[in-house]
Amino acid sequence: METRRRREVNGDKQNKQVGRYKSKVSTTSPGFHYDIWLLLALENWIFDFGRPIAATFVPLEWSPLNRMSIGDYFHMAYNVITPFCLLKLIERSPRKIPSTITYIIVIFFVMGASIHLVGDSIGHRLAFAGYQHHLSVRDNPIMINLKPQELVDSFELLYSYDEVIGHLMWYIPFFLSLLLYFLGSFQIKSFSEKSRISPSIYLLLIISAVYYWYLVTEGQIFVVYIFTYFAMLLSIVYHYNQGKYPDINGLFLFYTFTLTNILIVVWVGALWNNDVMRKKYPGIIYIPEPWSLYFYYYSE
Repeated sequence: METRRRREVNGDKQNKQVGRYKSKVSTTSPGFHYDIWLLLALENWIFDFGRPIAATFVPLEWSPLNRMSIGDYFHMAYNVITPFCLLKLIERSPRKIPSTITYIIVIFFVMGASIHLVGDSIGHRLAFAGYQHHLSVRDNPIMINLKPQELVDSFELLYSYDEVIGHLMWYIPFFLSLLLYFLGSFQIKSFSEKSRISPSIYLLLIISAVYYWYLVTEGQIFVVYIFTYFAMLLSIVYHYNQGKYPDINGLFLFYTFTLTNILIVVWVGALWNNDVMRKKYPGIIYIPEPWSLYFYYYSE
């Protein structure tokens, strides 16, 4: 009898501890991750958006064609800081993400971004030799006159590593990590009531959305991006039936991607009848690259 009583007492203590733990989990909400979102936005704008600007407009005397350009150093910094931000973001996910998945995501991200670094570096260097980015590889004047012509195949392979393979291995892990964090951000209804978005967060949201517009259009990764957005929508519908809503960080991501969609629609609509861009992007999905448009008018 006394042994049974001890077991019941111990069981009651354990149940109380579990109850207190559950209560703590369900009544605390993670705050807005200002440090991560701000660092991610700043380094994206400086080291990713600013990279081609630095590579194109910095005088050749500072970085000869047979040396690394300033843009390459920007790319290296991006390849280090971005996976660090993604790791810290995943660490703060309300729902635990298996470490194996995290490692695989980061490894593929770094590998894809590194492949892109090489191809993009050579591509920007070719611009100084007369390469026209608004044209395809074979339509470029310097490729038409290249001897032997078999070398054009090598440049097409380089373009494929730069614009296709590198981008997919770079951006699929990037958006997958954001999606996994978003899926873990759903909380009970009381959290959504506390998720007030301040003006400073809205400002950061706009800055981030404009960057993602650039990322999707310049990176030609609309399919990867739109699948991520649809997955977010489906998860919202699924969790809504359970009375759960994204916390403030999840809302920040979703609103950012929603605004990005609007910007992409405006961009495509503005260039819908542009014959030059239509020739370079003849596929079903027509999303011109901003830098291709710039180089076309700049070369003119």
